[in-house]
Amino acid sequence: MSSVSPTTFGVIGLGRMAQALLFPWVDGGLLNASAVRAAVSSEASAARLRTLRPALQVDTQPAAAWAAPVVLLAVKPQQLEQVAASAPAPGPGEAPLLISVLAGVRLERLQRLFPGWRVVRAVPNTPCLVRAGLTGLAWGAGVTSEQQAWLLELFSQVGEVLELPEVQLDAFLALTSSGPAFVALVADALADGAVAAGLPRQAAHRLAHRTLAGTAALLQEQDLHPGQLRDMVSSPGGTTIAGIRVLERSGLRSALLEAVVAAAERSRELG
Repeated sequence: MSSVSPTTFGVIGLGRMAQALLFPWVDGGLLNASAVRAAVSSEASAARLRTLRPALQVDTQPAAAWAAPVVLLAVKPQQLEQVAASAPAPGPGEAPLLISVLAGVRLERLQRLFPGWRVVRAVPNTPCLVRAGLTGLAWGAGVTSEQQAWLLELFSQVGEVLELPEVQLDAFLALTSSGPAFVALVADALADGAVAAGLPRQAAHRLAHRTLAGTAALLQEQDLHPGQLRDMVSSPGGTTIAGIRVLERSGLRSALLEAVVAAAERSRELG
């Protein structure tokens, strides 16, 4: 593996998560679209993807994808055993690289199912699609420093990358991969509240999204603890503290905490 793109790049399962990674990699020039060999489960999916991205080679048969020196594995965890059976054993002297984005599936299991492969666990999130993502990486045995540097460059194209001990990946997934769905639920509820208070629906959604984006930017750029920001906008006897009282009585803080814990536990179960 060199620091440049491989001659071919295989993809097993080109669903939303794989697209959130692959499309920015191709658009950013880190991968050549004509080098991609993708395998999907149905001809309907293949036809749709060929229309969406004509330069990609998409098929329902995985042989071409598995023949690549680097393969992105992006199927459902429940499909892993069946998919692994279709992977050829590497030839003598070969050590292809497998990048798994399967939730919860451990390196030990991947290396048992794919003998002779070098394996990496990647935990990206869907904001990678707009290059605002977070990805956690854990290295399997035998992954070289050159391969690690190339993968760090690759995932940096779609956002921030963290190298983590594998034991931390379930919590990382629960916060960063499941978290966008939790935030989307909050955004929808805030917009509904604004509509109930008198704003038009379209304006309410736009303003809710901008409020969340601006708040996140303020927390990050000024390195504020969330409690500091809460105190900044909570005047004594004012509107914000009145709303916070309702949220605390309703258990919002506890519900979000338990949602992250439940997602982490589910990730461990899938593994």
